[in-house]
Amino acid sequence: MKGPEEKTLPEPVSYSPQRCLGRSRLVSLLAGLGAFALINGYFRGTEPTVYYALCSPHGTANIYTVDPDNTKVQCLVVKDERFLHTSAYAELQEKHPGIHIKFLQHNSIVIPGITDSHVHALQYGLQKQLPLEGAAGVLDAVAKVRAYIESDPAVLNNRSTFIEGWGWDTTKWSTERWPTAAELEADPVTRGRLIALRSKDAHGCWVSQKILDIMEPIPEKVDGGVIVRDSSGKPVGVFLDNARDLIPIPPPTEEVLLKRWDPVVKDAHAVGLTAIHDALLQPNTIDFFHKQALEGNLALRVYGMKYFDDKSPYWGNTTKKIIGAGGDRFTLRSAKFVVDGALRSRGAALYEPYSDDPTNRGSMRVEPGTLNKTIPKFLEDGWQCIHAIGDRTNGVVLDALGAALEHADVPAIRPRIEHAQIMDHKDIPRLGKTGVIASVQPIHAISDMWYAEHRLGPERVKRLYAFRSIIDAGARTALGTDFPVEDMRPLATFYAATTRLSYDGDSPHGRGGWFPEQRMTRLEALRGMTIDPAFASFTENILGSIEPGKRADFVVLSKDIMEMPAEEILKTEVLATVMDGVVVYGKV
Repeated sequence: MKGPEEKTLPEPVSYSPQRCLGRSRLVSLLAGLGAFALINGYFRGTEPTVYYALCSPHGTANIYTVDPDNTKVQCLVVKDERFLHTSAYAELQEKHPGIHIKFLQHNSIVIPGITDSHVHALQYGLQKQLPLEGAAGVLDAVAKVRAYIESDPAVLNNRSTFIEGWGWDTTKWSTERWPTAAELEADPVTRGRLIALRSKDAHGCWVSQKILDIMEPIPEKVDGGVIVRDSSGKPVGVFLDNARDLIPIPPPTEEVLLKRWDPVVKDAHAVGLTAIHDALLQPNTIDFFHKQALEGNLALRVYGMKYFDDKSPYWGNTTKKIIGAGGDRFTLRSAKFVVDGALRSRGAALYEPYSDDPTNRGSMRVEPGTLNKTIPKFLEDGWQCIHAIGDRTNGVVLDALGAALEHADVPAIRPRIEHAQIMDHKDIPRLGKTGVIASVQPIHAISDMWYAEHRLGPERVKRLYAFRSIIDAGARTALGTDFPVEDMRPLATFYAATTRLSYDGDSPHGRGGWFPEQRMTRLEALRGMTIDPAFASFTENILGSIEPGKRADFVVLSKDIMEMPAEEILKTEVLATVMDGVVVYGKV
């Protein structure tokens, strides 16, 4: 069947900036493309400046609206920054005569703009600057630091420059052991420099001897943290969880933050992300995002979680929430309690000891008494929270949340647990009963599955990343990646959630998947990347689905991920990413 004749549509304003350009720069750039009138009206907010339809070809319905009925439609209409209408092609012609229409490529589909519900955006920019993931061992990691220093004359010639990197991973090294400051000191280029290198899971930091010297005197112990020591009791240069707070890392300037933010925007748009939930913001980074939003320079929607430090005064009743600043680009209304460490570094708090470290049960970084006292205050003041990885931590957190929510308006508060990685059998049903949202990262499952049983043993590991059990218990999920800890690509999240296989189609249990009974359906995964994180961030009325009145954020994919064989999912390309009806990556 031959599709309707395509009408000429001037492309919606298309740009791929390293960060959203200011009005004058963007107008200058686009004037030569004949788009001045379009973008000028867009910034002035006068007459409709974006008005077009996008339709599936040949009578197909390839637009997944992710509305309450999971409807598929032939056409969508965008006017200004919003979806105006969805319909069949015949109805479109009747209701919008003469509208510019663009048709999708054969087999391509449209889905709502994708949200990553748990990221560390500015740390991603840091990781791009000096990536250590992929290092085969300590010497290889040192070589990467040396290469970074030698690549920048300004850094090479200034030995007082503070050098930061990200991504070393002992589970990938030929010998799993902690790195040391002495190994940075052994290299003539890295010797005597200020170097702080975060681990892949972000719960550890490896520092140079010069930083160790500045840190003296180093305490014997830190509650909720670990200072790694040698056989003589001397710190080797690795600090875990709360012990990282001892490291004197200077706060980044606005210039440094912009440099880190640029690659985040560029890469996020390229993989289809239109919104992120940033899971650990400090006052300076909150100010950074807020300023960028108000100035019209925030090219991703950011939902922020402010870091809770139990050593600081309670701030839930004094810190002002920020809702939808800069055209729904920045919101701050969540508190990030980092209650325990990570499984990878054996810091997640467990009921029973680690199978590969019988003397260790991990550690609570925030005491249960503090949680029981503080969580109700945050919830009463309208703030979400909280982080929990280990089964003991999740149990303690659910106790505190359950008590706090007993007489609370749960739908209005929408409490969420970040990670919810491993839970006791008795605790999983409590998620659904209390209405707590599980903000989970399926890609962690296919990353951790290779060492998880070694950490937890053959029985306890069955409760790790138990997504099907969580959903069947009635809990709502929101999906993320924790980037830069894991791959930023939402399609990798979709693949991991629905297959529980490595990228090459394997797992410790073979090609059928790692605990395949815990897989999510494709529809659950799609909703978990669109409408569910919108709900988890109080934005389901403006984001998360293709429905009239909502902001026109959507993604065009080259193939139908809802129907194709699983092994084809990661071969799918993002053809275009659109925000507020404007193309920010690719071409429609």
